Amino acid sequence: MISVMLNALTEKPDWGATGHRATGEVAARYIKRSTAKKIRELLDGHTIAEVSTFGDDIKSDKRFKKFSAWHYVNIDEGKSYGDEPVSPYGDVIKGIDTCMVVLKSKTASKADKQFYLKLLIHFVGDVHQPLHVGRSEDLGGNKIKVTWFRKDTNLHRVWDSDMLNHYGMSYSEIAYNFPKLSKKEVKEMQKGTVLDWVNDSRVLASEVYKSAKEGDDLGYRYVYDHFSEVQEQLEKGGVRLAKLLDEAFK
Repeated sequence: MISVMLNALTEKPDWGATGHRATGEVAARYIKRSTAKKIRELLDGHTIAEVSTFGDDIKSDKRFKKFSAWHYVNIDEGKSYGDEPVSPYGDVIKGIDTCMVVLKSKTASKADKQFYLKLLIHFVGDVHQPLHVGRSEDLGGNKIKVTWFRKDTNLHRVWDSDMLNHYGMSYSEIAYNFPKLSKKEVKEMQKGTVLDWVNDSRVLASEVYKSAKEGDDLGYRYVYDHFSEVQEQLEKGGVRLAKLLDEAFK
């Protein structure tokens, strides 16, 4: 059954601020100049990276509770999206689709477009954190308790922020240390739909679940084995976000 991790919403923010901002900064490198100009005007000069954490920032405000379910999608093993009724609360796929509709609208207000642009930037980042498309039974790894250099954490948080924080680079340092992709490489990375990108992350999520078990103490070896995957997901998220932004503002 497809479900949303409602109980996980009080956990540490998805990707953490560093990951979301790195994704936003990557997107800024690949959008068209015309798109960048329109976004700058819409956001009153604020940057994509700066607003990328907005989806988490509003979680504590009860007025925006209805958007909480849009950060995740959980699909049971052996099932495909659509095999079961979609959660009535929505999910990250519905969230992204709704944002795109508003941004393309000829009648939506500037305030609404600002709001949904900020959410879009955030949700595309969420799609690329593999445990945001993880299993509902363990709340995307939140219930898998492990330690990180002997400090209590969980598998979800390790992928959200523990590895990124250990790396010690700022979001801009991370973004600008990715090699510049060729047009062909960008086009290849941007192939497919949002659902295809979800399924891509599901493949990685399956590997993440195999990478650790309850009670494991994770540290240097885990970083060595898996940080390149974190980097790849941040880059994919930014490049794919650029595609959606160009589409929304063409």
